[in-house]
Amino acid sequence: MARRHRIYEGKAKILYEGPDPGTVIQYFKDDATAFDAVKKATIAGKGVLNNRISAHLMAYLEGAGIPTHFLRSINMREQLVRRVEVVPVEVVIRNVAAGSLCKRLGLKEGTPLPRPLLEYYFKNDALHDPLVGEDHIFCFGWADQYEMEDMTHIAWRVNDRLSGLFAGSGLRLIDMKMEFGRIWGENGELYIVLADEISPDTCRIWDAATGEKLDKDRFRYDLGDLVEGYQKVAHRLGLVPEGGIIEGGSINEQLAAGLGVIEATRVGRHLRAVPKPPGKPWKG
Repeated sequence: MARRHRIYEGKAKILYEGPDPGTVIQYFKDDATAFDAVKKATIAGKGVLNNRISAHLMAYLEGAGIPTHFLRSINMREQLVRRVEVVPVEVVIRNVAAGSLCKRLGLKEGTPLPRPLLEYYFKNDALHDPLVGEDHIFCFGWADQYEMEDMTHIAWRVNDRLSGLFAGSGLRLIDMKMEFGRIWGENGELYIVLADEISPDTCRIWDAATGEKLDKDRFRYDLGDLVEGYQKVAHRLGLVPEGGIIEGGSINEQLAAGLGVIEATRVGRHLRAVPKPPGKPWKG
């Protein structure tokens, strides 16, 4: 088997060169980190669950006409995605007060917000991903107004769709972080797509009836077994059997491998070119 070319390795994923031009293989690791990687652990099966959950949610969004980088799952740890130029701005939508919002504003965790709240963060680990405003983004050239309009529009649609999907599964979407990428067309046209992953690593997800936390906060604050929480999310979404695919730190490889491939069904049909600002030098 030919040795694959590694493009990038982050805290939770490794990116390899894809089989076709413009594609990348995204490998989900079992590593868990919190508080800017001050707290670290390797948790067997975490990557398998995140891969399956993210593939399912990305394919669901593609089917709803929301452009993403996702193409299809390859195996229990890998998926094929479009290669993108990452926009260094994270978009966070909050439906309920939790996490850093409570610390900044003195809110009680679990307080429903009068309306969903959208925030921007500069994607920079060394600076601890600081909260920024649109003026910062435009001033420093991280994205322009046309790209931000697309990113914001997509983020609202994602929050609306996933809030409904989770509610129908007895889950509550508290907040979520989204990352976006640029895709360049053959004639220099630019498309903005949802990138990275959507999983309990990037969302706060609570049990709608009990309030049990089923996301990465279990690891951050020692609230219970991380994989148990992620398996509950996967089971509610119909992605794993009730007993799960991981028990006692061991993955049932045969069961995991037999769960089937997840594939986006409307890839590329709804990509919308972002307008080029008049007079601005543009790539492509």
